[in-house]
Amino acid sequence: MEPEILKSAVRDRYADVLRGFPAARTPPDPHAELRPSREAASSGCCGSSSCCGSARPDASLEVGYDPKDLAAVPEGANLGLGCGNPVALADLKPGETVLDLGSGAGFDAFLAAPRVGPEGRVIGVDMTPEMIERATALARKHGYGNVEFRRGDIEALPVDDASVDVILSNCVVNLAPDKAKVFREAFRVLKPGGRLHVSDLVLARPLPEALLQDLDAYAACVSGAMLKGDYLAAIRTAGFEGVSVASERHFGLAELAPELMALAKQRYPGMSPEELEQLAGSVLSVQVEATKAVKACCAPSCCG
Repeated sequence: MEPEILKSAVRDRYADVLRGFPAARTPPDPHAELRPSREAASSGCCGSSSCCGSARPDASLEVGYDPKDLAAVPEGANLGLGCGNPVALADLKPGETVLDLGSGAGFDAFLAAPRVGPEGRVIGVDMTPEMIERATALARKHGYGNVEFRRGDIEALPVDDASVDVILSNCVVNLAPDKAKVFREAFRVLKPGGRLHVSDLVLARPLPEALLQDLDAYAACVSGAMLKGDYLAAIRTAGFEGVSVASERHFGLAELAPELMALAKQRYPGMSPEELEQLAGSVLSVQVEATKAVKACCAPSCCG
């Protein structure tokens, strides 16, 4: 599919999240049709009510956030859309400049703000106008003077070269048509010695062709995901060093409730039982970290 068609589908889907979710209400989940219902989760789809990421107000607790995190941000910032907690991974320090790729309504940006302190800075970039409006309004209302949100494409970041200490991203890079370009842009805007901390969905094996052509599955972070090895290779090719997977777990479609498998059979009647089984075990949630190396200078003038 054409990149602009994919981006339009993503913008529309995530704008719909906010249209149905005023700031003081529980968000609908854009991944919901690809997850079991509350009833399916409580029936023990894979031995735990949380392992399949059912749509609930506290869904962020299931991907690595603490109850204190949920209480610390403005109401309406946490939409429960993540697949990990890159803020916890990043070990942010006072005075650092942080860039959040695909910042949404500002959840991770608002968590990062007190960690970098008033001398630090947090920049959120998102391509959905409604998300930028929500996040900016919350920052202004709640006095986040060190946080700003910019509308932009993570494949062409509205950020200066070598101006950022840390990049965070939470289940967003998989939505970009050109993921290699996202990582090249991340490398460009990071300072030497800067750190990349990304939570995302990747694939353990290729998806069936029918799912790859499904715009809803793309916008729900599934059909646009890369194979894990290709994803890590794209980060290394962009120039990053020390690329490693800090954690990995099955997520979303990895272990289906019977009810969700029945839905998949209805939606993709052309899939064989073997293809459906392949689909069920394909998706992984990973937390990846990498650094932009500080290059040694060999010229005599370097050291004065």
